[in-house]
Amino acid sequence: MSKSTSKLAVPIADDAAKPVGMTAAAGFQVGVRRTFPVSREAAWSLLTSPQGMMVWLGKFQSLEFKPGTTYTSKEGNHGEIRVVKPGEQVRLTWQRPGWSHPSTVQIRLLEAKTGTTISFHQEKLTDIQQREQMKAYWEEAADHIRQQLAADGSKAWPQRMDH
Repeated sequence: MSKSTSKLAVPIADDAAKPVGMTAAAGFQVGVRRTFPVSREAAWSLLTSPQGMMVWLGKFQSLEFKPGTTYTSKEGNHGEIRVVKPGEQVRLTWQRPGWSHPSTVQIRLLEAKTGTTISFHQEKLTDIQQREQMKAYWEEAADHIRQQLAADGSKAWPQRMDH
């Protein structure tokens, strides 16, 4: 049998020594996905609102989601927005205070049978500990988004679908 050349981030039989989440090209990476009973437009509206940004990016009075826009949150998270496809995707560099270098965060909104799947993906993380920290961070962000959507109901986020 030949050695596998899979680029998957999970260990495979011939490559069991490789840590979970490690890639050759992007260092450590992590992804978290959750499906919410809302339209892509409603999910985008929440994620890019000051209330939604506070959950995943930090506190801002406002932030223009436009390629080339640099940002610094009140918490000190900073970076540059690289790609914006309204209702679909945002890709940005993101560096937390104390980090030696920026990571790359991509959020994609994907149509699902029961609403919209929000996919958080982060790469260029330093090590397994930072990966685990950010995995917990994105899982908590997804939980807070679910809570915001449930609390606000269809009045704030139109086109809500029933479970």
